Amino acid sequence: MLSCRIFGHNARFSAAGPTMSWSCDRCGEQLGTKTYASEASARRYASAFDRRESDDLGKRAPLLGMLPLRLWRRMKDRVERRD
Repeated sequence: MLSCRIFGHNARFSAAGPTMSWSCDRCGEQLGTKTYASEASARRYASAFDRRESDDLGKRAPLLGMLPLRLWRRMKDRVERRD
């Protein structure tokens, strides 16, 4: 796929039993696998590697520089809890 050639693969990680595997989210190509000693280890590593920086946007921001983003995030979370 052209976007993978330009930007690189967008790896997504998953675990099935003691085996963690990763594949490209854009083109679906299987990129690799690794077998761990236990199923819990495979799940733990897959969830750690599958995190996106945009998921934490506003949670780990500098206190003063990103104050508006922190306030927006807090208001958004309150609205979601009401629904």
